[in-house]
Amino acid sequence: MSAELKTKTRRKLGSKTAEKAVTSYDTADLDRPAGERWITMSNALTRAGHGLSLSEKRIVAMAAATLDSRKALKPGEAPTTRISAADYAETYGVDLDTAYDQLQAAAKALYNRSITFYVPAYRRNGKPLPPTQVQMRWVGEAHYHKGEGWIELFWWHKVLPYLTGLKKNFTSYQLQQTSALRSIYSWKLLELMTQYASTGWMEFTIEDFGASMDATDKQKADFAAIRRKIIEPAVRELTEKDGWLIEWKPIKKGRKVAKLRFDFKRNPQPRLL
Repeated sequence: MSAELKTKTRRKLGSKTAEKAVTSYDTADLDRPAGERWITMSNALTRAGHGLSLSEKRIVAMAAATLDSRKALKPGEAPTTRISAADYAETYGVDLDTAYDQLQAAAKALYNRSITFYVPAYRRNGKPLPPTQVQMRWVGEAHYHKGEGWIELFWWHKVLPYLTGLKKNFTSYQLQQTSALRSIYSWKLLELMTQYASTGWMEFTIEDFGASMDATDKQKADFAAIRRKIIEPAVRELTEKDGWLIEWKPIKKGRKVAKLRFDFKRNPQPRLL
């Protein structure tokens, strides 16, 4: 992350509103334009598989933008976040009926959604073991009130250290950057590029990239599918809707694609719409 982005992020999150000593949050509590809401998460969470649909990602992002990422919570403390259909509709440019439908569907699905991490395992007899797969929930509960059109998320306590009390190794970006995105892959690629913004390039093995992008097993086994279904549409959407200049290339080992490299920067001359 660039020094400018870090400074700007800390300034935004340092407002008096964000420092309220409360354990229940509402998007209305922030009392600032949607363009000033920021999503902050640890780099480990950025790289993890999120297991979310686009509408679920939108809701989790809005909820994460209400948390004070600098403040560590007490053990066992699990804040709640309420999001209204009206705020959702305004943030993502959808009609109110669509917002109601997506909030209701997310309330049913979010409890069963998992975050997937791979952590290094111990060595045995001097030989490395395969990484350990760890899964955790996003929320402990999700409530939807049909008559009033709001969803309330009760955060899962073990995910909160990846969203709060962050002092280093984190990624921040404006919620507004995602408002026009219509692909979960574009959103995930945006998060990865933001993490590596200070270098302007990033390189992943096919396996790591597929895991970070929530690619299906079929896609992971077929580079042509990853290129056609994930990379090319995501690059095109981020170029057109969020002002990026992105070049990427496959890196082969023998006849097989082993890695992917991305070089990127902000377009100094954004398109006039």
